[in-house]
Amino acid sequence: MSLETLIATYGYAAVAVGTFFEGETILVLGGFAAHRGYLELPWVMLWACLGTLCGDQLYFYLGRIKGTAFLEKRPHWKSRSDRVMALLGKRSFLIMLIFRFLYGLRTVTPFLLGAGGFPPLRFFVFNAVGAVLWAIVIGVLGYLFGQIFEWILGEVEHYELLLFAALAGVGVVVWVWHWVRRWKT
Repeated sequence: MSLETLIATYGYAAVAVGTFFEGETILVLGGFAAHRGYLELPWVMLWACLGTLCGDQLYFYLGRIKGTAFLEKRPHWKSRSDRVMALLGKRSFLIMLIFRFLYGLRTVTPFLLGAGGFPPLRFFVFNAVGAVLWAIVIGVLGYLFGQIFEWILGEVEHYELLLFAALAGVGVVVWVWHWVRRWKT
């Protein structure tokens, strides 16, 4: 199976699943694949928006159901979460729009909002607006990355597999580094 066929067959599903968990890298790859003509950018952004929206809703409800008990068992997290909750109380609208742009806060913020008793309907509305903005901005950046790469190197076809692997590798390294840092603290 060629790279083109693989991306065309599973690309949208990969974008949806990847953005459900933590998806800047997968969305950049989706934007790049759209630039290469394997996927269509509006569909990449739609599936990314749905993936991130569903993931954040899940984290919110996990926080709402189990968040208080979870934080009570971890006093060192509780003090940090209290500071975050104070900030969220003052600027919740702004935080709701930008948290997914800040690496490492995407899963924590909805969880804390749920644990803090943030109204579910209000969260859903802000989360949907933020998800749309995020999907458009990061998807377009991935698309533009493909254009810039093509402009610098000329015909990208020769470097395509290497570039997809490098982007995915960088994403995995950043994710593992962040996970290890979070685990140590």
